This record gives sequence, C-alpha cells and structure tokens, in this order.
Amino acid sequence: MNSFDTHEVFNQAPPFGDVNLLRCDPALREALAREGAGWAADELDALGARLGRAEILDLARVANANGPRLVNFDRGGRRIDEVEFHPAWHELMALLIGAGAHSAPWLDPRPGAQVARAAAYLLFGQVENGAQCPVTMTYASVPALRRAPHIAAKWLPKILSREYDPRSLPVEQKRGALVGMGMTEKQGGTDVRANTTRAVEMAPLEARERFGEDGEGAWRIVGHKWFFSAPQCDAHLVLAQAGDGGSAGLSCFFVPRWLPDGSRNAIRVQRLKDKLGNRSNASSEVEFCDAVGWLVGAIGRGIPTILEMGSHTRLDCVVGTAGIMRAALCHALHHARGRAAFGKSLASQPLMQNVLADLAIESEAATAFALRLARCFDHPDDPLESALGRLLTPAGKYWICKRGPMLGAEAMEVMGGNGYVEDGPLARLYREFPVNSIWEGSGNVMCLDVLRALGKNPQESRAALESELAPAAALDPRFAAYVARLLAALANAGEADGRRVAEQLVIAVQGALLLRHAPPFVAEAFVASRIAQDVGGAFGRLPAGLDFEAILARALLH
Repeated sequence: MNSFDTHEVFNQAPPFGDVNLLRCDPALREALAREGAGWAADELDALGARLGRAEILDLARVANANGPRLVNFDRGGRRIDEVEFHPAWHELMALLIGAGAHSAPWLDPRPGAQVARAAAYLLFGQVENGAQCPVTMTYASVPALRRAPHIAAKWLPKILSREYDPRSLPVEQKRGALVGMGMTEKQGGTDVRANTTRAVEMAPLEARERFGEDGEGAWRIVGHKWFFSAPQCDAHLVLAQAGDGGSAGLSCFFVPRWLPDGSRNAIRVQRLKDKLGNRSNASSEVEFCDAVGWLVGAIGRGIPTILEMGSHTRLDCVVGTAGIMRAALCHALHHARGRAAFGKSLASQPLMQNVLADLAIESEAATAFALRLARCFDHPDDPLESALGRLLTPAGKYWICKRGPMLGAEAMEVMGGNGYVEDGPLARLYREFPVNSIWEGSGNVMCLDVLRALGKNPQESRAALESELAPAAALDPRFAAYVARLLAALANAGEADGRRVAEQLVIAVQGALLLRHAPPFVAEAFVASRIAQDVGGAFGRLPAGLDFEAILARALLH
C-alpha cells in the first residue's frame, strides 16, 4: 500500500460464477433421473456449464439495468409501437430458445420430455427471469394452437423453431416466432368474465378481399388490456366478448402483430409497466383499435381454451420459483463459505449453519416437487397422474411461490449489506419472487382451484394423493400421522380452509419425495421442521441434533 491508500480489501467472498449449475446440485440431478429424464443428463450438463459461466450470469445484471424502451412512432411520425431491448436481453433469449425451453417437449414428446424441459427451465431460473416470461407463454400456447389447424399450419413451425428471431416482421419472413398473452382488463383482473373487449366477425367477402384465403374466420376486436405480456411477441392469445354486444360469450382469439396483407395490426401500446421486478422484460397496456384476430377453440369457450395454456404457465411459475430459490441459496452459501466473522467462516458457525441448512432443505424440497409435478405433464393419459397434476399445479403455485420471498429475504440477510445493494444479485432475485405468485392467478385463486379439483372428482383426487403418499407413510410414523390428518381434513375442507389445505398438500408431497429418495439427513430435517411441527416463523428454526454440515455439503458441491 502507498501512503494514500486508506485500506486493503480482504474478507470479501469472490463473485459466484464459473460453476456447472447442474453438477453442483445433486438434488436436481437425482430428480432428473428419478422422474424419467435421465436420458437428458448429458445435454443438461453442458447447459449447466454454459449457464454457470461468469459472463453469462452477468447478462442478467446488464439486461435488468438496461430495461426495454417503448418507441411508439418512427422518425416520420408513423405508428410502430416497437420495443427496444439491450443486446444482453437478446443474448439471453437466444440461449433459452436455442436450448428449446419453449418447444422441446412438443417437438420430441418422449417419456420424460416435460421433466427434462423443467430441469432446463430451473437452470435458466438461476440466471435471469424476465426472459423466461415470453418463453413460458410460447411454450404454453402450443396445446391451444394445435386445436386451431388453420393457425397451427402457418405458425407452429416458426413457434417451435430453435432460432431466436427478434425482428419485427410478418411471420412468413421470420425464422422463429414468440407468443404472448392478453387477458386482464382494468375493471376485472382475475375476473376475466368482466372483460369488456368486444370481437365481431368480419364479413366473409371483406375478409377475403383483404387477406385472401387467410381471411377466413377473421374477427375485428375493439377494447383494451391492462396487462399485455411481452408486446414484442409476434402474436398474442387474447380474450374478448364475441358477437354483437358480446352475446356469444368470452372467447379466445389469436391476434398477430402483423396481418396477412403485410400491414401492422391495430394494437396500440399505451405504455410499458413500471414493475417491481422482472424489469428486463416488457409488460404493457394496450388498446385494440379495430385489430384483427382469429378464433381459437369454440366460440364462447375462451376460458376453457385458456385454462389449458394456464396449467403449463402455472407449472413454470413453480419451476421458475424453484430456480430462483436455488440461485438465492447458492449465492448465500457461497458468500458464507468465503467470509469470516469473529475468527471463523460464517458457514461454520452453528446458528448460521441452521439458517443455511433450513434454506437448503426448502430449496431441495421445491426442486423435488417441481420435477415431480412436471412428470404429471408427461402422462396426460394416465388418470392418476392427471388427477394429481390438477391438485398439485395450483397447490404448488400457491405454496412454493409463497415461500420464495421468505427464502429470498433470508438469503439476502446472510449477505448483509452486500445482499441489499444492487451491485450483487440478491436484490434482483428478491424482486423476482412475487410475480410468480401474482401472475396466472394469485394465491387465493390457486387455493380455490385446489378446492375445485377436490370437489369435482373427490374419489379420483383422493386416490391419486394416497397413491403418491402411501409409500412414504410406511417409512415414518410422524409422516403417516400427518397424511392421515390431511386426508381427513380434505373431506370437509371449506373455502376458508383453502390456504391451509394447499400448504399441507405440498408439504406432504415434498415430505414423501424426500423420505423416499433424499439422504436420511435431508429427510429427517424436513420431517422434523415441517411435518412434526407447523411451518412458521423465520428460517433457522431447525431442531438440534440434525447434521447441518452434511446438508450444506450436499447443497452446493464445490
């Protein structure tokens, strides 16, 4: 040091990076094999190595610090409603699309395809979350669009392409396409039946004269959307009241940004949302000023059409949250291993070990649950798997997405002031958690969906749940008692019980997975802290006698 240096920097953990995100995570590797996608291990290993590189992880910081910008008019005053993004955003999108995060299970629907895709999505969730939004919507749109052959024939080859093409052009001129969603309006929010946007079918002669054969079945749409996700997408699925005065009921329409005659569709982007998190991605408010769309599904059946898409987006809310949890844990544990206080590393101090081990157990349970849920989507023709998926999708979206912000706050506290400032990743990760609770149905909506699934097919739901939990119930009497109480409570659950029921469903399935498949020191920690007693309070309340060091060694392999 020279005479003007005030201090030397030491006792600061190096940045987390240049690590294979799959190899350092035994819980994810084990779940991948267990749930039927072991065949994807090599490809995901390569992806984990690429995503864990320091320069790739840093793209998230850059993309969020340089958010999207709305350009309503070109230099000549023509309305264009384009969104400009930083190159870091485009690089992230190219990584996601190139890995098939939007399309792989649809292109190659082999056993385990949804599980493999979920594992990839969980890895991407540890990098950057705004770019996952348009990828999720594109992925989820495919089942709905396959029900509209006239749209699918033209659009699906571009939607399923692994080439990311950000250019704003008619779909015929593009190498790949993305699909967004436009559901909620100012007056309705969750209650989409209150939508006022109207759609009226175009006269066949007018449609043919304007669009040729592509004009068949065209509708004119007038109205607004309070949340229009990812306006840069090439098309959106939009809900509108069909027929004169909306007499035919709420229907789903495919609304492209560019029309078959080469003109821009009349979708006016009013502004981009100034959001708490997810700041790298564009969310917007729009007006449809005689826009043109094409019916998807039966007229008046817009909600059932969208629900199929919604089940896949809700799956991604669970998987994505598990990915953010994993990222927060890794950064916190890496920091604790690299920083000392009072003469020894943070990670070796008993109270800090308790906190970190608790976070690790929560993250592993979320990962195990997410990939088990993805397996339900791999078996749509299996009655038990389908019934289990109908229960666990909304339950998981409720509970895991609720646990996310708590875990993020605790991980931030592990890092102290270094976690709270924007120089590091924890503040950004913390802001990303709430959107997964809110988007695609808030907590109460999810719990009502759980109760609806239980009420619609009580015997099938109970059979599916019992089949999932019974093998683990034979392994631990505390867990067996918990399952018995849960099954008894399901028979008489009312609306006011919805949150408790959803929470217990997820905890039971997580406990069953860990009891059957995780190392004993992990399973015991979960059962002792979440089954034998109620979940509550802050993290770091694990009972004495657990093997904290073994839990932490497993949580992040060096």
